[in-house]
Amino acid sequence: MTAASTPPTPPRPSDLPPEEYPTGVPARVARVLLLGLGGFSLIFLFPFFIRVVAEYERGVIFRLGRLVGAKGPGLFILLPFVDRMVKVDLRTITLEVPAQEVITRDNVTLRVNAVIYFRVVEPNSAVVNIFDYVRATSQIAQTTLRSVLGQSELDELLGQREQINQRLQVIIDEQTEPWGVKVTAVEVKDVELPATMQRSMSRQAEAERERRAKVIAADGEFQASERLKEAAMVMAAEPITLQLRYLQTLSEIASENNSTIVFPIPVDMMQMFMKNDDE
Repeated sequence: MTAASTPPTPPRPSDLPPEEYPTGVPARVARVLLLGLGGFSLIFLFPFFIRVVAEYERGVIFRLGRLVGAKGPGLFILLPFVDRMVKVDLRTITLEVPAQEVITRDNVTLRVNAVIYFRVVEPNSAVVNIFDYVRATSQIAQTTLRSVLGQSELDELLGQREQINQRLQVIIDEQTEPWGVKVTAVEVKDVELPATMQRSMSRQAEAERERRAKVIAADGEFQASERLKEAAMVMAAEPITLQLRYLQTLSEIASENNSTIVFPIPVDMMQMFMKNDDE
């Protein structure tokens, strides 16, 4: 009894020589589909593993959720579905603080707005330690502005603006330092006063100007009296100077083309006539 013969197995495509590969239409269509699928996969995955970081940016890379570090600038290849990059802008950001209602230490209600300039110096801290560092910096600036101006008087706010700006910058910078944010400058832009306060300040300024004018006029009178006193002492020592002054006055009157000339009469002469009348 003979054993049943097994049917011969067909050769696999990989076992065939190159000249015996399937060359039919279905084989060609399959190869085109495979190549197209591979190319489409590369195009689809390209944004996930190729990243470009600009000169003013840094890319904070996370691998499976763990922090790798900040990279950049340049071209970086990431592992698809494994690495994740968060870009952080290092340029200075200008943030306008909305107008805040402030009550000063001398109980004056104001509306004050400011502008703050800051930038990121530690990209890792700006991503890991805070959710939104721009919004957080804005909130810190608003609360600090109300607190600092509430401890100042109106005259200090209007006359010592640089010192107040410096205090705001130091306080806000201390608060944002753990977030990797450096506050470079804080400027109080506008101070809105109530209408009644503006009228009071205008009256105060007008009274101050009048006081200064009166002081200047009184000082001028005092200096003039001192000079007249010195002139009288000189004339008393030299009586001829009075005659010279009299002649100079006449020349000044004549130079103005006046038709009337007044000759002053010495008081001594008038007293002499009065004595004669009494006798």
